[in-house]
Amino acid sequence: MKRDVRRWMPWVTLIVDILLINVAFMVAYWLRYSLQLFRSVDPANNVPYMVYLPLVGLLTVVLVLSNRREGAYDVRRGHPLVDEIYGVINATTTAIMLLVVLVFFYRRLFYSRIIFIYAGLMIVLLLGLARIVRNAVLSRLRQAGQGVDRVLIIGAGETGRTVIRNLIAQPDLGYRVIGFLDDDPLKSTTDLGPIKALGAIDNLPEAIRENMIDQVIITLPWQYHRKVVRLVIDSEQAGVRARVVPDMFQLSMGGADIEDLNGIPLISVKETTLTGWNLTLKRAVDLALAALAVTLLAPLWLVVALAIKLDSPGPVFFRQPRAGRLGKPFTVYKFRSMYQDAEAQLEKLRQKNEAAGPMFKIREDPRRTRVGRFIRKTSIDELPQLINVLRGEMSWVGPRPALLSEVAQYQDWHRKRLEVQPGMTGLWQVSGRSDLTFDEMVMLDIYYAENWSLGLDIQIMLRTVPQVLFGDGAY
Repeated sequence: MKRDVRRWMPWVTLIVDILLINVAFMVAYWLRYSLQLFRSVDPANNVPYMVYLPLVGLLTVVLVLSNRREGAYDVRRGHPLVDEIYGVINATTTAIMLLVVLVFFYRRLFYSRIIFIYAGLMIVLLLGLARIVRNAVLSRLRQAGQGVDRVLIIGAGETGRTVIRNLIAQPDLGYRVIGFLDDDPLKSTTDLGPIKALGAIDNLPEAIRENMIDQVIITLPWQYHRKVVRLVIDSEQAGVRARVVPDMFQLSMGGADIEDLNGIPLISVKETTLTGWNLTLKRAVDLALAALAVTLLAPLWLVVALAIKLDSPGPVFFRQPRAGRLGKPFTVYKFRSMYQDAEAQLEKLRQKNEAAGPMFKIREDPRRTRVGRFIRKTSIDELPQLINVLRGEMSWVGPRPALLSEVAQYQDWHRKRLEVQPGMTGLWQVSGRSDLTFDEMVMLDIYYAENWSLGLDIQIMLRTVPQVLFGDGAY
């Protein structure tokens, strides 16, 4: 069932390409002969469409073969859309030039030359749109569980966790991490959120069989070369594909820059993305957006402040120490959503905690006020954090600012999320919010820190809008 997508999607793509190539040529014919954008007195005028059918058939065959060479009919994960569009342009250019040469060679002067330009432009447009739609469909199918591979990770070190958080952060790639194996007694028995610890590495055949694994990803250090070879053989004997993540000089893959030299991988250290000009750019965007938001939302602030005052006694704002970049404490501002004695009641409610790890969350928190339930559900309580953004203590996008008591309970690998400025929204907030486990949140935060770009910030901010409107995972 899970491989159905990979079985029928290439055929669907092929059939759609054939149809769209013919539609594109029909549109080109209409532009040339019905609209007559370029009138002329040559013999190409008023040529019936039937005359072009042999050329259309040849064009279709050449284009399909060219697209196949570009990999258009392979369902490949993580293949950038821009590369697919480039492949369409490259294949179309090749096919059109071959036809033009053929027409000139046989001197069939009744064929219009301009029609090939129209056809090429329309083919690029239609096939490009088809690639966009196909990628969107594949992404939705994979997020719904169709065409998803069940993955087993071997090695729970930094490289293994890097692979796990990349797969969690990109569900549209179609991988679901089921669990991991490790020879370290502690790691092999400690789950990473929903990712199950399945024991020692020698349990590989049993783990593959019992968990219906489709792929094995090996992330062991380079000195385990012989063991890696044996694990690959064991995986293949179990009918499962094994992939190996290179761990050159103990570099995590988040810190490696990989280039391809005619099939030879060239690995070097990659500079951290949030430094220098990138950091300056992010700060400039934060300041501009925060200043604009404070100005536009001032009336809403007044309404919320009045509602809080009328609903329950106490201050409008809630202030609390939080951990900033590198764990440096700062005071975070929020609209008060709980009664004044909320902190005193915390210990009484501790046994009702629904969150794993150091965080405290319960869905029906009795400490919330009536107004508090609404502003928490809609995330309006977070708006005063714009003050923290203006002061440089927070960013629009970044990891959630953690309580100091939570940071004190962090494992060593959790602390990597503190390397960037905390944010009002972040990758984990738009990937499930409070429905995620603590380890999943941390892995998504670290993924963000390792893969920051202005485009990623914009994407997260856009994805935050529906999350806020529908209140998914917020409580």
